[in-house]
Amino acid sequence: MRIENSFIPVQGVGDATERRLWENGITHWDEFDGSVVGDTLADRIERFIDEGRTHLERGNISPFASQLPAASRWRLYENVREQTCFLDIETTGLDATCNDVTTVSLHQGGETTTFVNGRDLTSDRLAAELSDASLLVTFNGARFDVPFLETCYDLEVGVPHLDLMYACKKVGLDGGLKSIERDLGIERDMPDISGRDAVRLWHEYERGDDAALETLVTYNRADTKNMQPLLETVTDRLHEEVFEAACAEQSQ
Repeated sequence: MRIENSFIPVQGVGDATERRLWENGITHWDEFDGSVVGDTLADRIERFIDEGRTHLERGNISPFASQLPAASRWRLYENVREQTCFLDIETTGLDATCNDVTTVSLHQGGETTTFVNGRDLTSDRLAAELSDASLLVTFNGARFDVPFLETCYDLEVGVPHLDLMYACKKVGLDGGLKSIERDLGIERDMPDISGRDAVRLWHEYERGDDAALETLVTYNRADTKNMQPLLETVTDRLHEEVFEAACAEQSQ
C-alpha cells in the first residue's frame, strides 16, 4: 500500500469513510471524483490530493507522517523503501538525564553503520547519517531511542518516524522485538542476549575487554537489521487486512 491509496490524512476522513471510498472503487487518488462524500469533504480531499502530489514529486513525506496516526504510518514505507533508515541504540540505563548511549546502529540501503561512544558517536555523525533518510524506523523509538538521542546529543531528529511497535500491535503482535521475531520465525545471531546483557557488556568493555564490545555491536546491529524483514512482514499483513479486504468488498 502506498500513500496515494490513503485518504485518512484529510481532516474529517476516518477509517470508516476511507473504507467506504475504497469499497466504492476509489482506491487511489487518481480515482477520486467527488462522489461518495459530501461537497465540503470532497473539496478538502481534492486539495489534499493536489498538495500531496506536489509533496511526493519533491520526495517529501513529512506532511503525511504528521497527519497519519502512529499505527498507520506503515503506509509511508512503500513510497520511500530505498531511503528508509532503521535505527536502534544501546544505553547504560533508561534515563537519558543520567545514563549514556553506548552504541547506535543505522541500517539503510543494505548497509549497516555502527557508532560507538568514545570513538565515533557524535551529534554531527548522527545528523549526517539521518540527513540521507526519508523515513526513520525504530521499535519503541518514539518513547525511547529518539528522545534519548535528542537529550544526550542535543540533536533534533526531524526525519519522518515510523515506530514499528504500533504497526505490530495493529496486527496483534505484542511484546518486545525479539519475542515478535521468534513468533514470526525471524532468526538472529546471539538470540540469548538481552538489554540487560548489553549494559553488562559495555561495562566489561570499559574495564578493558574489547571482545565484549564486539559482542555488543553484533547484538545492536542485529536489532537494527532485523527490523527490516519485520516491517516488510507487518506491512504485507496490514496491506491485506486493511486495504485488500476493503477492495474485495467492491467486487461483491
